Amino acid sequence: MDSPELSIIFLNLVIVLVAYLSIYPKLAGNNFNKISFYDIFISGFSLLVVGFNYWGSGHEFNLLVSNVNWFWFTLVTYGAIETPIAIWYFKKHKIKL
Repeated sequence: MDSPELSIIFLNLVIVLVAYLSIYPKLAGNNFNKISFYDIFISGFSLLVVGFNYWGSGHEFNLLVSNVNWFWFTLVTYGAIETPIAIWYFKKHKIKL
C-alpha cells in the first residue's frame, strides 16, 4: 500500500468492522446511547493513529472534490465507511433512534 489515502481507508474499514462486529454487540447491544458513547472513542482512536503519522507533515489528501489535511480526510472517510455499516447494525438489532 503505497498510497496514504488507501492506508487510511483500510485502517478505518478495519476499525469500523471490529467495532460493529465485535465491540458494540458485546458492550452496547441495542442501546443507542452506549453505541454513540463508544463510537466517540473508536473514531477518536482512528484520528489518533492517523494523527501520529501525519500531524505537521503538510501532506494533502485527495477527497475527490478537493484536497484536505489528514484530519478531515480521516473523519470524512470514517463517516462514509461507518454509515452503511451502522444502518445495517441498527436494523439487525432493532435500534430505535
